[in-house]
Amino acid sequence: MSSFVLTLGDVLNSSGLATIDGPLTDWFVDHRTDTATVVMAGFAFVFGPAALPVIILVAVVAWALVTRRLWRPILLAGTMITGVVLTEVIAHVVGRSRPPAEIMMLGADATSSFPSGHVVGASNFLLVGAYLLFSRSSRRTALIAAFGTAALGITVEAASRVYLGYHWFTDTVASASLSIVLLAVVILLDVSRGERSGPEHTE
Repeated sequence: MSSFVLTLGDVLNSSGLATIDGPLTDWFVDHRTDTATVVMAGFAFVFGPAALPVIILVAVVAWALVTRRLWRPILLAGTMITGVVLTEVIAHVVGRSRPPAEIMMLGADATSSFPSGHVVGASNFLLVGAYLLFSRSSRRTALIAAFGTAALGITVEAASRVYLGYHWFTDTVASASLSIVLLAVVILLDVSRGERSGPEHTE
């Protein structure tokens, strides 16, 4: 939470980390290529409002049906919904302007820039998904690899938002920080429930 609060403070005061927002955006714009644009646009679509809800719905339903376990699919779905609500509320309160419309590559967007809904969605899905899928595995390396993969995916998604011209760097930092807080809440809820590795009872 402290990381999110500190980043928000920098944004509101145009100081600290926020001072590199402009130069970093300019750097990404100056280094755009056709290949990078295709990759970044692909990430934007997968973790965007059109595709991600469908992916989550399919994943949650399939998970519940195959494993006949509801607790973890519900945790994932609940985290995703909570992330959407928090993003909308914070965006409305902060009301930060996005980068100039002329650098946006996939159409203009005049909504609030802080935080990034794409990055919150990607971070929640990847981080919480990694924890829920691998935390009960006896192989710690699997969990480490899962979180490493999640971190890589989040980094690329965050970069795509700046590259495509829709967010400032600090928007993405705050978004990832918010997701880490939600991950901590998920872990607390899961541990507090007292379940151990092994078969879960169908809820």
